[in-house]
Amino acid sequence: MAPTSETLTAERILEATEEVLRRHGPAKATVVDVARALGVSHGSVYRHFRTKAALREAVTKRWLDRTSLKLAGIVADGGSPEERLRAWLAALFEAKRHKAGDDPELFATYTVLTDENGTVVGEHIAELTAQLTGIVAAGAESGAFSVADPAAAARAVFQATGRFHDPCYAREWTAPGIHEEFTAVVDLLLRGLAPTGR
Repeated sequence: MAPTSETLTAERILEATEEVLRRHGPAKATVVDVARALGVSHGSVYRHFRTKAALREAVTKRWLDRTSLKLAGIVADGGSPEERLRAWLAALFEAKRHKAGDDPELFATYTVLTDENGTVVGEHIAELTAQLTGIVAAGAESGAFSVADPAAAARAVFQATGRFHDPCYAREWTAPGIHEEFTAVVDLLLRGLAPTGR
């Protein structure tokens, strides 16, 4: 194989892996396919990722991290806790809808990969609930939310909105009225978090 002019990096390998997965699907994609797409030997890929499983785990993490990074900006935003919570949940829903709708083949591939990589998915969920906890804790400190345990409340909000971000519900995300249903759930959650009498 002819050497490539660019330095082989983990990021380049992950980009190529995503393309190979899009073309071949998770069942047929191999490290040799990734190496071929990069114009390197499969040994060069293995120097960065020791096993095929490690490569698949890394590409899954990279895919999930895109959503986490988008949402992190909302947590740091200067809006009210209610506005940030609503915006964060809406951004999570939209990010998942776009992943499922814009590239259904890749979304199906990643659904398989996330099933294989429970640890990566668990870390992703922990990161998302930590972001939610930050918003809920800010609301508790300001008096906008009445919660004794922001982490428990954040987990409850995450679970209560699962229909709008858990991939098992992806088929419902384009249903008529889904946005109204999302808004109704978020309104209910915000009322539940608010101090009594507000």
